[in-house]
Amino acid sequence: MNKIFQNMETDLADNLIHRDLNWLSFNARVLQEAQDKENNPLFERMKFLAIYSSNLDEYFRVRVSQLRQMKRVEKSIRKKLALKPNKTVKQILALVKEQQEAFGKIYNEEILPELAENNIVLVPSEKFTNIQAQLANIWFVAHIKNELETKLIDPSKDKEIFLENQSLYLCVTFSDSKKLGFVKIPTDSNNRFVDLGKVSDTYHITFLDDIIRYEIDNIFNSSTVDGVYEIKLSRDAELYIDDELGGILAERIYKSLEQRQEGQPTRLLYDAAMPKPVAKRLRKLLNLGKIDMMPGGRYHNFNDFFKFPDLTNNPELHYTSKPFIKHRTLDKATDFFKAIAEKDQLVHFPFMSFNYVERFVEQAAEDAAVTQIKISLYRVADESVLTTALLKAIDNGKKVTIFIEAKARFDEENNITWGRKFEERGARVIYSYPRIKVHSKILMIIRQEQDKAVRYAYIGTGNFNGETSKIYCDHGIFTAHKKITKELGRVFRVLEGELIIPRNKHLLISPFTTRRIFEKLIHNEIEAAQAGEKAQITAKMNSLEDPDMIQLLYKASQAGVKIRLIVRGFTCLIPGVEGLSENIYMTSIVDRYLEHGRIYLFHNGGDEQMYIGSADWMTRNLDRRIEVLTPIYDSDLFAELKDILVLQLADNVKARIQDAEETNAYVKQKTGDKRIRSQYEIYDYLKLKNN
Repeated sequence: MNKIFQNMETDLADNLIHRDLNWLSFNARVLQEAQDKENNPLFERMKFLAIYSSNLDEYFRVRVSQLRQMKRVEKSIRKKLALKPNKTVKQILALVKEQQEAFGKIYNEEILPELAENNIVLVPSEKFTNIQAQLANIWFVAHIKNELETKLIDPSKDKEIFLENQSLYLCVTFSDSKKLGFVKIPTDSNNRFVDLGKVSDTYHITFLDDIIRYEIDNIFNSSTVDGVYEIKLSRDAELYIDDELGGILAERIYKSLEQRQEGQPTRLLYDAAMPKPVAKRLRKLLNLGKIDMMPGGRYHNFNDFFKFPDLTNNPELHYTSKPFIKHRTLDKATDFFKAIAEKDQLVHFPFMSFNYVERFVEQAAEDAAVTQIKISLYRVADESVLTTALLKAIDNGKKVTIFIEAKARFDEENNITWGRKFEERGARVIYSYPRIKVHSKILMIIRQEQDKAVRYAYIGTGNFNGETSKIYCDHGIFTAHKKITKELGRVFRVLEGELIIPRNKHLLISPFTTRRIFEKLIHNEIEAAQAGEKAQITAKMNSLEDPDMIQLLYKASQAGVKIRLIVRGFTCLIPGVEGLSENIYMTSIVDRYLEHGRIYLFHNGGDEQMYIGSADWMTRNLDRRIEVLTPIYDSDLFAELKDILVLQLADNVKARIQDAEETNAYVKQKTGDKRIRSQYEIYDYLKLKNN
């Protein structure tokens, strides 16, 4: 599987890898985790299969859909812009086909046998015993029969069929008819997995799909069933809304969400056992091109494996739980404002609890001295401690201003719903900006102290979401630094429409200063290298795509700047190429938790500068989103983040080398070197530090 990208023809214009092709390299790393028996217990490897499947679904709904839209652009314009969507889509499909084959091999040859070794057997419908068949029938009658949606299509009369986005269907053929039957599998209202009972210490489980397969003759009792094949259709996830008018943008987004369910089909995943004539008929009914057809296995929607039941309750099949580390200062603090005023405080998720952020807002809601709370929410958690605290603050008479990003993909409806709840209670709610997203993770509380308005702030790398904070590796800083909080106040004034451009010397604020300051810092390293001085850049981010930043990094490498990158997701930069990027070394860490933090460190002539925040080195983060990154001025916190960064740079268990060949080779542990699994080492480091 590591050689999946070898011999792939790529368009390396300007020495850049196509982002959508490299993203598949990232998802291949997720698939590697499903194979790692040494470090990942069985049920965790199944979750990585689920993550891979979920990632790929979104990829087709968003990225492949955009490529399809490019195909509609006039050929002369595509040529002028050097757009080659057809070529790229073909490369994508070839790579996905290879990955899907690897996926099936992992599932059938590794996961299923190991489940059986642990007394868990997945039983297909054709292998039901008499007792299992009876149980399946009872389950069908009790839970499924009355919910089934079925259709009969005559291809000679019916020219098309509508299938719901991402829903599972069984496509049924008949020996005595050319008609096609369709059965929607009701996974929304039923668990995908059904317990068929325990026999001789072995637990038997079947798919909901197989129960329906077993009953298929009764569902279509007027015809003789010849074949049953599972299918799933993905549709374009873009809303394509003209967002010139910000005042009503949220409403238009809300009303347009149905488009997502009815959008252009982008991929039909079908059972490879389906006869070619049937696949052809199906393709015509759905108005798909050959390129949109993707053969797969018997089952689809492997993201349901997140909920696969462990009837054995065997702890060895799961990761060992790691209790939250108690923050040395904040855990004992009865007054967060006093603790933050005395010293900046740093928190790290998921190693620490998100409750520190929640408690900060809860205290603000109850504190008589607090006059205002301002927060930017990119993905609003469903009812939570944080949302409850904000509602409490409104009820207690605080002036609460909430900026909600109505264009956060797949969270639009939830975000707007919560915005309305806040509005109804009396908050000032601001939805989105025309043509730009607000991606910053910022919170400011204004408190009246001795006749002065004092600002307290939180700036993070991750969303204000207590649930995702348990699985995303992020950092956040609480600060009362006067200059930083003053500048953050200007950011909120921009969001509120009171300022057009925020003046700032400390914070990096996109789209105003982030690119310019980063470019200046890189140029400083280039000048140092050219002068024969030490020059070094260390950066950790989720994605690296911006062409100008990449070309500048190439220039820095050619000048002799030592560049060390950790990029979790996709990258367009090609590291380690002689004469171009030989001084750039890049790794990617994919492990138990999702790496999400952004840390940027520049040697800066010995006066090191570090920033953390919400922005990757992507064009959208630098130019088309409102992002905030903060410098780290506190020396203790600077050292702490640097120590964490050093551990990640030294990872020799879960780090993969990113190179021109895209082999995803693991970093090898050298003889005598300590085994460093950075996420676990960081946990131990923080635990020791906070004792």
